[in-house]
Amino acid sequence: MRLVTIIQARMGSTRLPGKVMLPLGDTIVLDYVVNRCRRIKGVDEVVVATSTERADDKIEQWCKEHHIPCSRGPQDDVLARYYQCAQEWEADTIFRVTSDCPFVDYNMASHIVDEMQRSAYDIIKVEGQLPRGLVAELFSFRTLDYMNKHGVEARHREHVTYYAYEHPDQFHTGYFFADKNLQHPQLRMTLDTAEDYKLCQWIAQHFTSDLVTPSSEVISYLLEHPEIAAINAHVEQKRVI
Repeated sequence: MRLVTIIQARMGSTRLPGKVMLPLGDTIVLDYVVNRCRRIKGVDEVVVATSTERADDKIEQWCKEHHIPCSRGPQDDVLARYYQCAQEWEADTIFRVTSDCPFVDYNMASHIVDEMQRSAYDIIKVEGQLPRGLVAELFSFRTLDYMNKHGVEARHREHVTYYAYEHPDQFHTGYFFADKNLQHPQLRMTLDTAEDYKLCQWIAQHFTSDLVTPSSEVISYLLEHPEIAAINAHVEQKRVI
């Protein structure tokens, strides 16, 4: 099983433009995501998938400078971008990670890999009330191919796995139950607004720019410092449709 983690990243953002390249600690947001994805057990390659838009040349250049594989595809058809990237890197199984998750949980992701290896699932869905920004999605290339062929609505093209969750009867879905110590849905550990960025800066500063601090420790820090967690507690997540 060739496992490839694909990180979708682009400079465009309605609420926080250029967020993937923002400084965080001693580096940038995208570097956090890449390093954490490299900690996932069993991953053969970590690839950044950006768009062919000129604005995203910066992402490709950064990847080249840091010897990180980069694939470029459609800006809005993210599903096609993933399919193209997965083909290019000959992936049998794909982890989908978004670049606005600088504290994605690589330990949980490693356990999800174990679950996929034990059973021939098409896709694994994480169950539990988790902070926004922790989860990486795991699915087979066969599933990606099916979604690419059958997901024709705009929501299917923009949100890679939306078709699978909308049509669960068409897939052999596995369920991974997240640890209880991670289940704090009131927390936001994602990056979508200026308030989110401020919170991420506090986290990076506290952990002295340690790119791979376990997500459980980040959660503990936020629970011990509710005044920090409150910085972005009011932010509403953008709706899919």
